[in-house]
Amino acid sequence: MSTTDPLEIWALDREIVLALVVAAPRERVFAAWTGVHHLVRWFGPEGFTVDSRGADVRAGGQWQFDYVSPDGTRYGNRIAFRDIAVPSRLVFDHGPDQDDAPERFRVTVTLDAQEDGKTVVTLRQLHPSPEQRDATIGFGAVELGYQTLDKLARHVASDA
Repeated sequence: MSTTDPLEIWALDREIVLALVVAAPRERVFAAWTGVHHLVRWFGPEGFTVDSRGADVRAGGQWQFDYVSPDGTRYGNRIAFRDIAVPSRLVFDHGPDQDDAPERFRVTVTLDAQEDGKTVVTLRQLHPSPEQRDATIGFGAVELGYQTLDKLARHVASDA
């Protein structure tokens, strides 16, 4: 099958990968990724809050929300869920809250249970072009992504 959507074809030069071991069981971490009442408490970099404007967390559903910066600036976002495998994987497209946004990127989150009750969270971003990937890294997406994963880790630890 032929496709023109670059998010359907994996390429190393368009990917950003982040991973973190979280001190919580996989099921709790999965719930934090799929429950909007959890997401609004941890999703996004330090100093930002999330204002959810509507969510349908299922394959084919979407979540529309604003990141609210410390100075009150609002950034409209949309996540379109493509696949959800309970409790181990989520695949979604993330970008601005507009149809066919050219800067949207594919995210695959995998949750791997460890024998010690912790979970390895791996987040893979696949961007439409190497240039967009490089620009995303350039504005600090890796650091901001790890801030977000750290907030997740604190959230699931406090949710025990």
